Amino acid sequence: MNSGVPGYDDVDAAARRIEGHAHRTPVLTSRTIDERTGAQLFFKCENFQRMGAFKFRGGYNALARFTPEQKKRGVLAFSSGNHAQAIALSAKLQGIPAAIIMPSDAPAAKLAATRGYGAEVVEYDRFTQDREALSRELAEQRGMTLIPPFDHADVIAGQGTSAKELFDEVGELDALYVCLGGGGLTAGCALAAEALSPNCKVYGVEPEAGNDVQMSLRQGERVKIEVPRTIADGAQTQQVGVLTFDIIRRRVADVLTASDAELVECMKFYAGRMKMVVEPTGALSLAGALKQDLKGQRVGILVSGGNVDMRRFAELLAKH
Repeated sequence: MNSGVPGYDDVDAAARRIEGHAHRTPVLTSRTIDERTGAQLFFKCENFQRMGAFKFRGGYNALARFTPEQKKRGVLAFSSGNHAQAIALSAKLQGIPAAIIMPSDAPAAKLAATRGYGAEVVEYDRFTQDREALSRELAEQRGMTLIPPFDHADVIAGQGTSAKELFDEVGELDALYVCLGGGGLTAGCALAAEALSPNCKVYGVEPEAGNDVQMSLRQGERVKIEVPRTIADGAQTQQVGVLTFDIIRRRVADVLTASDAELVECMKFYAGRMKMVVEPTGALSLAGALKQDLKGQRVGILVSGGNVDMRRFAELLAKH
C-alpha cells in the first residue's frame, strides 16, 4: 500500500481502479448563479455518488489495494459519517469485514446507513474521547488495517478522481472551490488540477468555526484546535493531516471560510434552484466561492455530499 505523498499518477491509477464501481457523477450548471456571479460555474455533484458523497472514491481505492491477508483480517476506520459509509460499502462490495468508530452524535441517517452496509459501529463521545487513539488500539487488538478518513495516500488519490472527471468533462478552469475538512478531497483535487489545468487556482473552504487549515497555512505548520461547533459535521476536524497539509501548502492558492448561516443559504439555493439535497459540509465550496469576485471566470464547484437527515435538513432551512 502507498504510504508516501501521492502524485497525479496515483490519481490516474485510482481512476482506473474505481472505474465501474464508483459513479461518474454529473456536472450541472445554473443560469441563475451564472447571472449572479457573471461567471460560468460547473458543479461536480458528488452528492450523487454511491453512499451520497465523494468519500466512496477514496475508500474503494484504498481497500482495492489490500493484500489477501489484509482482506481476511478486515478494515477499521473512524469517521463522523461519510468515510464510515464509504468504507462500509466498499468493504461489503469487496467481501472485507469492517468496523467503524463513529461519534455517538453523528447524524442518525449516517449511523443507520453505515450499519445498513453491514459494518460494525463502535460509538464514542467526540468531545471527551480521542477517536484516533481508540482506533489504533482496536485495530491492534483485532489485527485489522486502519484506513483514516483523509491522511492516507490511497484515500487522497481516490478523492482526486472527482476533479479529474470534472476537468475531463469541461476542460480547464480558472478556479476550483473544494469543501475542506481534513484535506483529503482538497489535496486530491489539487493534484488533479496541477496536471490537467495548471493555471487553475484551487481554494479549500472550511467552516468559520473550524479554520484550522487556514491558520496552519498562515503559520506554516499544522495547528490543532478544539472540536469546532458547526453544522458542517463532515468538517469538524481538529487538525489537517500530515500528507494533506504537505500538498495543500504547496498547491492550493488559499483557504477560505464560511459561516453556518452562509452554508444554509447555499443549501437553500441548491434545493430551490437546482433541486438537490446538499448537506451542510457539501455547501462549503459554493459559500466560499460566492465571497470572491468570479466575474468572467470558468469556475468549478466541488459539491462533496448530500448525506443529511431530512428532519435536520428541514430544521436548518426553517431556522435560518
